[in-house]
Amino acid sequence: MLTRILTWSGSSVLTVLHDAGRLWQVASTALVRTIMVPLRGGRLRVNATASQVIAAGNNSLALVALISLLIGMILALQTAYQLRQLGVTSLVADLVAISMTRELAPLITAILVAGRVGSAITAELGTMKISQEIDALTVMGIDPISLVVVPRIISLVVAVPALTVFSGLLGILGGCGVGVFILGLGAQGYLTDSISALVQQDVWGGVIKALVFGLIIGAVSCQQGLDTEGGADEVGRSTTRAVVRSIVLIIAADLFVTALLYLRGQT
Repeated sequence: MLTRILTWSGSSVLTVLHDAGRLWQVASTALVRTIMVPLRGGRLRVNATASQVIAAGNNSLALVALISLLIGMILALQTAYQLRQLGVTSLVADLVAISMTRELAPLITAILVAGRVGSAITAELGTMKISQEIDALTVMGIDPISLVVVPRIISLVVAVPALTVFSGLLGILGGCGVGVFILGLGAQGYLTDSISALVQQDVWGGVIKALVFGLIIGAVSCQQGLDTEGGADEVGRSTTRAVVRSIVLIIAADLFVTALLYLRGQT
């Protein structure tokens, strides 16, 4: 029994280290290609990248808008329930604005994008891998990282922050709707309180998190797609792994960035 436990533990650790190494390899290679190609006189695939940005935004926009609006309304109701007992219902606007901008907007957006766009990227690259399209590009002397990975990672690094800003605004508007129609607060006063409650660090903190989350989603999705082996059933498994690992890394990165911003604010 002990031997089996040790064997399973060692195998799991080796698998995690291998996947972490592959993830770092894909991310670092894509970063190097993004920087070095223009320096060597080459051109980035601007049109392909722009198409990926538009696709990522369009595929996630409606879902992000709906979820953010509902989360803002729920957050306003929950905070109002507690603040009403203290007689400070007017602070609902402040709490909703800060919570959405700092934490909920980037986190919700990243999770939704990982499930909707990240899974699609993994499935697409996984299908290309098992159909030997990636190998064919390598044989023809075309770098698959520059061709298929870099545009997708850049698109997510651009799309996720943009969607995060949109998510924060919709969350604040959702809270405003609850404040006006249920709590009896004035719309102008609610929005004024929301804006005055935010400081520059709140806004930039959310954007920085979104940039990190976009990089994580892109790197994990592309790595899982490129590492797909076997038949069509492996594409589904790779897609599932990509979504799960993206969400886990997003939450871990959220904690790390939040801690850094907190410590920076303390100094």
